[in-house]
Amino acid sequence: MDDRPEHNLDSSASLRSFTSMRLGAFTGPLICGVDEAGRGPLAGPVVAAAVILSSDFDISGLDDSKRLSPVQREKQRDRIMASESIWGIGVVEPELIDKINILQATFTAMRYAINFLGIAPDLVLVDGNRKIPEMPYSQKTIIGGDGLEPSISAASIMAKTYRDDLMRNYSRQYPDYGFERHKGYATTQHLSNLYKFGPSPIHRKSFYPVSNYFLRLN
Repeated sequence: MDDRPEHNLDSSASLRSFTSMRLGAFTGPLICGVDEAGRGPLAGPVVAAAVILSSDFDISGLDDSKRLSPVQREKQRDRIMASESIWGIGVVEPELIDKINILQATFTAMRYAINFLGIAPDLVLVDGNRKIPEMPYSQKTIIGGDGLEPSISAASIMAKTYRDDLMRNYSRQYPDYGFERHKGYATTQHLSNLYKFGPSPIHRKSFYPVSNYFLRLN
């Protein structure tokens, strides 16, 4: 059984996508915002979202997902999904994170998300100060862009809510860790459960202190 959140997304083992475009929804250049969620946690995937907001989308309420409450984030996510905006999600699982490192995994998730849009953006706005390697589209990096540019704010919201849904589902699969509460971040309770039960299959083996467990085994 697939425990992923049900948002009518196409799926495979490590990717999720959805695109929606209606004729006349866009005027001017196609500006795509990109952001990620889940670089820092000890467990779970890193998720990226790419969003091209429709020309008539009301940007009121869009902001950096970290500044919004869970209810506010879900409200904005639902508005984006119900609009004529185009969006894509890219997911990279812990196994690949451990293999290529979290920075490269983040870039990979971002490329997945953009490729899943199904349309070539004229400009990609990336939150932070690093451009996405191996990307054929024009890019602009914006530090703090998730609170400044509506399309990046939308991407931040989409990535965060999708990843939170994943971690809530994982909490049912691995109930000893409390993933539904901390979403894999290194809270006191998470660390206590990690030391008590050892790593789960979705913990990142290359991340300290999870890595200590595997050092002891070797």
